[in-house]
Amino acid sequence: MARLRAAGCVFAEDEARLLMAAAATPAELDELIARREAGLPLEYILGWAQFCGLRIAVAPGVFVPRPRTEFLVGQAAALPVGARPVIVDLCCGSGAIAAALAAALSRSGAGPAEVHAADIDPAAVACARRNLAAAGGGQAWCGDLFEPLPGRLRGRVDILTANVPYVPSGEVRLLPAESREHEPRSTVDGGPDGLDLLRRVSAAAPGWLAPGGYLLSEVSDRQAATAAGIVSSNGLAPAISCSAELAATVVTGRFAQPGSG
Repeated sequence: MARLRAAGCVFAEDEARLLMAAAATPAELDELIARREAGLPLEYILGWAQFCGLRIAVAPGVFVPRPRTEFLVGQAAALPVGARPVIVDLCCGSGAIAAALAAALSRSGAGPAEVHAADIDPAAVACARRNLAAAGGGQAWCGDLFEPLPGRLRGRVDILTANVPYVPSGEVRLLPAESREHEPRSTVDGGPDGLDLLRRVSAAAPGWLAPGGYLLSEVSDRQAATAAGIVSSNGLAPAISCSAELAATVVTGRFAQPGSG
């Protein structure tokens, strides 16, 4: 704990307990602590991150799921969907959202869901496949946004989550060192105003959503109004939800075909 505190770890006691549980020998523990002292994210050292009560496998270079994104999962799980809903998680990273949402819907009685996740990074897709398998099944696809998804999903998606990168390019340098130095810039950099990827997702979403289906995306609070406008401009009825506890903001867009209300 003393070594971790000296290295600037705010939750040194908790981290020490996790590292001790992960190490088989004192020598291995010393190596793990040394890696943490050098600034490697704890989740990469352990090989997993805690998210919505699940252990989500992560690997170096794969975006680590943040606690605030649990709010997005909760918002999605509360949506009115029928039996065996179709879920798609874009920019899925480790697949944390897809796995947690599938588990939540199963507990609520709405599942089992048909789950698909997609990411442009092969390392992230490999993690997503592991996490979906552990959560009960699903498919992870490698490619740019909707491109790798099977065409049979068009017009059938009940819940589309897209935790796209949303940090403005000029503010990436202000992120914590763990993120700047160990997570690929492409997982956080959302372009000049942080909303480039959201524009692409929301423009294509109506072609994939089922009537009454939903798009959910996490943004910062100061981006929320602009993000809602983007969603609305693509024919989705927008809503903004916030959690002060988790410092999280989610923009939701509901798709209704013309004349369907």
